[in-house]
Amino acid sequence: MQEGGQRKMKNIRLFFAVIVALFGFSSAVFAQRIDKPLVLPGRYDEHRFFVEPITVGGTKLNFFTDTGGGLFIFADVAQNLKIPVENIKADGGRSFEIVALPPFIDAFSIPAPLGSPGEKLSVVPPAQRNFLSRNWSGMLGQQWFAGRVWTFDYLKKRLLLRAAGDLPKSKPENKIPLGFKIDGSGKRSTNFPRITVTIDGETLDLLFDTGASTELNDAALQILKDKRPAIRATSFITAGVFERWRKAHPDWRVVENAEKQSNAAMIEVPEIKIGGYRTGAVWFTVRPDKNFHEYMSQWMDKRIEGAIGGNALRHFRITVDYPNALAVFEK
Repeated sequence: MQEGGQRKMKNIRLFFAVIVALFGFSSAVFAQRIDKPLVLPGRYDEHRFFVEPITVGGTKLNFFTDTGGGLFIFADVAQNLKIPVENIKADGGRSFEIVALPPFIDAFSIPAPLGSPGEKLSVVPPAQRNFLSRNWSGMLGQQWFAGRVWTFDYLKKRLLLRAAGDLPKSKPENKIPLGFKIDGSGKRSTNFPRITVTIDGETLDLLFDTGASTELNDAALQILKDKRPAIRATSFITAGVFERWRKAHPDWRVVENAEKQSNAAMIEVPEIKIGGYRTGAVWFTVRPDKNFHEYMSQWMDKRIEGAIGGNALRHFRITVDYPNALAVFEK
């Protein structure tokens, strides 16, 4: 390293040493108080939430948060951070690697996942990056959200961590129950939230999915003309419901072959009733029935017909109390 580069690195280390001295990096930062939620470091992109913690060594990470997703860090990120890796064996003898989150400075910190044994993340090979995750450090999914109270503040574009039991005041119709899968002993086995919505007079069970995303192709972008990026939040619906909607409402807008990766169609629903409120129009991307009826439903408390994502949730401030299986909607 040249002299100028060494001096720059020395200054960077000194800066973070000062930050650590001022703020520390203990878990005490997450000792929340009622009515004093913590705003997590991060950014809001196309109605999706990212968290961007900074390690005590000065590395800024970029985690995608997803209530309907998994929990992992990419192997190259863990290697660059020199995080100790633990090899464990799952049922069937398959081995895989897990790691703990690195220590962060308090001013730019995030909590460890309570819903994961040992508060660890799986390590995923970089080759598994796709069109969505090419710039991610990893994903913080249902196991990360488990056991805590969160506010997805779409109105102010921020993600907040709240104290246990800290829910905003609301009317009864704006506080709605969530469904979670329970095992034979009465304990919660997963933390994928099921929420009910009403569309065209029909009540549907959907996954509450803050990370639901799509990438539109050029033809679809040309039709929409909304001047927004191709990668964006979406909601999902099974092909069976999609066909029923299209037959009953030929006036509802449909874009065929809209999604770049799958050529899936999407349909615009004029209104959704959720959390005691009504939304404006919402686009749903079509998925095969088995994606939700068979695959995703195995992790839910009952069969679902799709997922509700940020393109619908963007109208609200939503507080989700995972321990008590409640969601409070504010507008």
